[in-house]
Amino acid sequence: MKAARLHTFGAEFVIEEVPTPVPGPGQVLIRIAGAGACHSDLHIASGETQGIALPHTLGHENAGWVETFGHGAEGQGLEVGDAVVVFGGWGCGHCSFCLGGKEQMCDTFLWGGMGPEGGYAEYLLVPSTRHLLPTGGLDPVLAAPLTDAALTPYAAVKKTLPHLTAGRSAVLIGAGGLGQYGVQFLKLLSPAKVVVVESDPGKRALAQTLGADVAIDPLRENALAEIQEESGKNGAAVVLDFVGVDSTMTLGSAVLGRGGLFVLVGLAGGSVPFSFLGLAPEAMLTSSNWGSRNELAEVLALARSGDLVSTIEQFPLSEINEVFDRLGRGRINGRAVLVP
Repeated sequence: MKAARLHTFGAEFVIEEVPTPVPGPGQVLIRIAGAGACHSDLHIASGETQGIALPHTLGHENAGWVETFGHGAEGQGLEVGDAVVVFGGWGCGHCSFCLGGKEQMCDTFLWGGMGPEGGYAEYLLVPSTRHLLPTGGLDPVLAAPLTDAALTPYAAVKKTLPHLTAGRSAVLIGAGGLGQYGVQFLKLLSPAKVVVVESDPGKRALAQTLGADVAIDPLRENALAEIQEESGKNGAAVVLDFVGVDSTMTLGSAVLGRGGLFVLVGLAGGSVPFSFLGLAPEAMLTSSNWGSRNELAEVLALARSGDLVSTIEQFPLSEINEVFDRLGRGRINGRAVLVP
């Protein structure tokens, strides 16, 4: 099969022929319809994030069609040819996190595309049918980003809902591939005012189209004061940082109100000092790590209802290096999906 392989950190992907996987007991082979190009993979490809043995096929946002079953995987609610999305948090299946429905928290870190081979290829080997969810009529090419670009902000927003009562505000930093969904989930699931902070004018415009009440350029001279004013006299009840550099975390902590919740989603490696007087009283900081299979089912239900809008650009897999170049320069409007 054709696959885009990373042989050296910081180098381009190489399109090459590799053996098509043969599913073993309990496994399923998926013919890929589309694989989302995620910023996490950009961090891995550049060498910023370590822990992946090379050469490797990345790609953890995957959807396609059931191709073949390994022994014992048949008869579990799926048939050959069914359109499915792939939940990528492949845990051990036996620890307390896995048994509690949060396989993405398992310390095995067997995420599809981050350890096992991923979906920047024609086929993907999935270890169990439990990681597959029917698309339910959704186009699998368009559904692929729902498995992370939508699932991750959905799980993050759910953490904030107890704080988002009527009259309060949420500040969302970064309206890119994940942030576009975050805006929608805040509007769909809460009564809060949504203040988006984004330097790219096209992404600001998209955020407002998707429901943001205000979209502010953080590079403007009085941006901090403007964000604080729009957040209300009690400050932001919630800050969701989808970037995660020092400057965005500093900004977020500055506008967070008393008892507020700061949720870090971005993987850019930033930090902010934590001290008693450095944050508003009883403000809280946490991270959000992907989402669960059950939450992915909820995301799919929202997509099928028509309430969730996906802004997607499709590219052939052969253009993966051009796509990652654009991704690194912030020139993808929404999510890029690679099609074999």
